[in-house]
Amino acid sequence: MDTPAFHQGGDTALGFEWPGEDVSRVPFQVYTDQAIYDAEQARIFQGPTWNLLCVEAEIPNPGDYRTSYVGNAPVIVNRDETGRINALLNRCAHKGSLVCYKPHGNVRELTCVYHNWVYDLTGKLTGVAFKRGVGGKGGLSDDFDITQHGLRRLRVETYKGIVFGTFSDETPDFVDYIGGELAASIDRVMIKPLKVLGYHSQILPNNWKLYSENTKDSYHASLLHVFHNTFGIVRPSMGGGIKLSPNGWHHLSWTERVALEDQATTREKVRSLKDQYKLADPTMMAHKLELGDLVTNSIQSVFPGTVIQQIQNCLAVRQLVPRGVDKSELIWTILGFEDDDAEMIEHRLKTNNLVGPAGFISMEDGCVGGWVQQAAQSDPAGRTVMPMGGRTIEPSQGSRVTESAVRGFWKAWRECMHI
Repeated sequence: MDTPAFHQGGDTALGFEWPGEDVSRVPFQVYTDQAIYDAEQARIFQGPTWNLLCVEAEIPNPGDYRTSYVGNAPVIVNRDETGRINALLNRCAHKGSLVCYKPHGNVRELTCVYHNWVYDLTGKLTGVAFKRGVGGKGGLSDDFDITQHGLRRLRVETYKGIVFGTFSDETPDFVDYIGGELAASIDRVMIKPLKVLGYHSQILPNNWKLYSENTKDSYHASLLHVFHNTFGIVRPSMGGGIKLSPNGWHHLSWTERVALEDQATTREKVRSLKDQYKLADPTMMAHKLELGDLVTNSIQSVFPGTVIQQIQNCLAVRQLVPRGVDKSELIWTILGFEDDDAEMIEHRLKTNNLVGPAGFISMEDGCVGGWVQQAAQSDPAGRTVMPMGGRTIEPSQGSRVTESAVRGFWKAWRECMHI
């Protein structure tokens, strides 16, 4: 997709200027500044980006709906009587109240409980309580045009059973947005119709961008997550690499078991506790090769806040929701395939203990972002240093010891923010 050039000189309205063109040095101010956070809602989340809404399997029947978010904007996703999927801003056109306040359900129409304005499943306003008043008095004015007061619609695209939404007419079609190579990486995982097995939700004590960076940081897994090295899901000596979209915005990091894994891990100088700890139930680590390859770990990001995950047989999509300048929510939707038998479902649920707020390989991520947030607040003028892999934004075959994808995130951020 074509993207705008960096805006030279920063944004005077925000009182912020990026120091030069180098995206390997990130000012701490971007994690702590309320004005920047507010501008991100309009320029990024409601700008030309695709955002995860849900998976189709959550709304299989006409009238099914679930609530979601795009940035901090509440959204209703539903399937109407024609089978079409709609995404609507969850904000009544009358007083701005939430229309749907339950997380999911099945309805024939959408009714705001505050003053009973009624909308059909496409968002069209179809009824207003007391529109003719009572006893010939009151009611709507003669010039009120009911057709002009529906719920705001989002564009929707579904890819491999995953539903994405955008507020912008300028957002390219989804495959053009992420590029053909990364679309093929989704194809690799989502090979059959999906089934939802459960959810995790966790509040992170940090700005949303710190978690977005974390998912693109491909080499911390072997250092921070001791479980990875101890039980062999991710090790630096394993095969794999980094793929990037043509514009650098989106990424895939993957590892696979190949001959390189047989190299002595002592030379890797990474933490492993394999001599101290063993699993009481090692079946959790069984890897059923259902995708036609030996990939053990596949983490794919779609800017700004979507993650598509395959860790062994644990499949998920993750939705990152900003909840404030120093708080975010991470919602995991744990997936299987529609034709999974009872044994495979049990295995996926057991493997699911790897992820989530208390997951063996992800609980540390819930802490480190908060530590960065605390430290960043003390010196907004300071900057991070990201030299791994140089200062370029390019893919890497055979090595994940690079911060290239993180630099790609900041390229995307600057282009959307016009900074």
